[in-house]
Amino acid sequence: MNIYTDLEARVKNVLEAIDLVKEKRSEVDFQRVAVETPRDPSHGDVATNAAMVLAKPLGTNPRSLAETIAAALREDADIAEVSVAGPGFINIRLSVGYWQKLLAAIVTAGDTYGRSQVGAGRRINVEYVSANPTGPMHVGHCRGAVVGDTLANLLGFAGWDVTKEYYINDAGSQIDVLAKSAMLRYREALGETIGEIPAGLYPGDYLVPVGQALADEFGSSLLGMPEDGWMPLVKERTIAAMMAMIREDLAALNVHHDVFFSERTLHADGAQRIRSAINDLTFKGHVYKGSLPPPKGQVPEDWEDREQTLFRSTDVGDDIDRPLIKSDGSYTYFAADVAYFKDKFDRNFEEMIYVLGADHGGYVKRLEALARAVSGGSVKLTVLLCQLVKLYRNGEPVKMSKRSGDFVTLRDVVDEVGRDSVRFMMIYRKNSEPLDFDFAKVTEQSKDNPVFYVQYAHARCRSIFRQAAEAFPDLDLDAVDYTQALGTHIADPSELQLVAKLAEYPRVIESAALAQEPHRIAFYLYDLASAFHGHWNKGKDFPGLRFINDKSRELSLARLGLVHAVASVLRSGLGITGTDAPNEMR
Repeated sequence: MNIYTDLEARVKNVLEAIDLVKEKRSEVDFQRVAVETPRDPSHGDVATNAAMVLAKPLGTNPRSLAETIAAALREDADIAEVSVAGPGFINIRLSVGYWQKLLAAIVTAGDTYGRSQVGAGRRINVEYVSANPTGPMHVGHCRGAVVGDTLANLLGFAGWDVTKEYYINDAGSQIDVLAKSAMLRYREALGETIGEIPAGLYPGDYLVPVGQALADEFGSSLLGMPEDGWMPLVKERTIAAMMAMIREDLAALNVHHDVFFSERTLHADGAQRIRSAINDLTFKGHVYKGSLPPPKGQVPEDWEDREQTLFRSTDVGDDIDRPLIKSDGSYTYFAADVAYFKDKFDRNFEEMIYVLGADHGGYVKRLEALARAVSGGSVKLTVLLCQLVKLYRNGEPVKMSKRSGDFVTLRDVVDEVGRDSVRFMMIYRKNSEPLDFDFAKVTEQSKDNPVFYVQYAHARCRSIFRQAAEAFPDLDLDAVDYTQALGTHIADPSELQLVAKLAEYPRVIESAALAQEPHRIAFYLYDLASAFHGHWNKGKDFPGLRFINDKSRELSLARLGLVHAVASVLRSGLGITGTDAPNEMR
């Protein structure tokens, strides 16, 4: 049950019965009528802008229209109070009985509460991480991994048909450098002293086992081969080893993709898929032969002051046209992006999300232009940029990792503070905002540590059930029908405030999914945990509010129904964030 859609329907039913609305029904659009939570809770439980948005098309005064709407709403048995504020805002306070019915509906829905069909089954591809397979994942990848994975979980919960995808950048010069770096470690494994790793090669120790594996498989035979002989052999095995390491690192973060798409497949068979994608753009009138002026600032390496094959991307929203084929006939990096997008389009995705690092800001307009050109505007493409993560320990910057050579790895962070702390804190800021991650703060057991505070709320819920089992040893609490047990017992204002917070969950799910902002889930969970802990603390001062009352089994079971609902929503939200809902914490 969604309190906001329910109240919107009631308001619109009232509007339909007003004579003035009946007279001008064809001129009135209800789409802008909304029911929201007031900024100031003292004003009411919900408020509607109906009079404010409809007064002008109806040719009446908004305050007068609001009074008419309010009078009709007061006839609703589920509404305890209606008041008109300012120029025509309508504030509504719901009855205790309404909150009790809502709580029963939440308990009945269980794990399905908050699920939505706002996505309407639309097929959406969420591509995230997509790090070059040249080494272990670093902390910068970590944020994109969590944001992308949580967003994908959220969209699936809200009704989209989601595919989680990783684009393997396994073509290009950086892969040749990787293979040469592995070859150096291969020689080391055979007993050669290699000394300091030459500049331009990857220095991390993670390539040592790759070199040993090559030595075990090939012995010394690679040493007698020319580069064009050993290069494809070393490249294939090194990429496989790097991707196995990356998958293992992602699994430690509870990130699992449905599809791993290899860039090399686009270049196979003479780059047939790239040619086909460019031909498709040509057929649609988006490709021409020409030259480009040098771009302002740093000149990209694929720019040439010669005639090239260009994508007319300025016609579809880009700042400049983009090279596809250089004057020497070789394809640009962007040509592979064209083929990759075309592949997604051919897989019938209606929406696509790219989760990229902040340093990819220049890709946004060209990808959006590409989507318009290839799909004719039928595909919605969104690029989410994740700002940098700065690591601290007690306020001091964290030093680099020896294993990686020059950066802090994702695995370093997960191994030190745990998967759940990393995941939750990586979405406890909007992805477009910088994030400071302090190892000390994310492991402390206090209200200031959001992941602890939320998980502790769920553990506290479960501990209340253990207390109930001790208080009523003859009861099988797992067999209790808490919907029936609720009755009319949940009536204290503090309890009803907790129900009101639970009532926000479906709206939070839908709004976060539509805005593609998974951090809203983390914020909501913290607020719910705070409301629950606050109510629990009141029980210390006012024993009559305690969840377990050994003198009243009936009241205790009703309050266990409330606890059951809180635990269910906490578990649901934590599941979306990819973190655990522990039954106990010590």
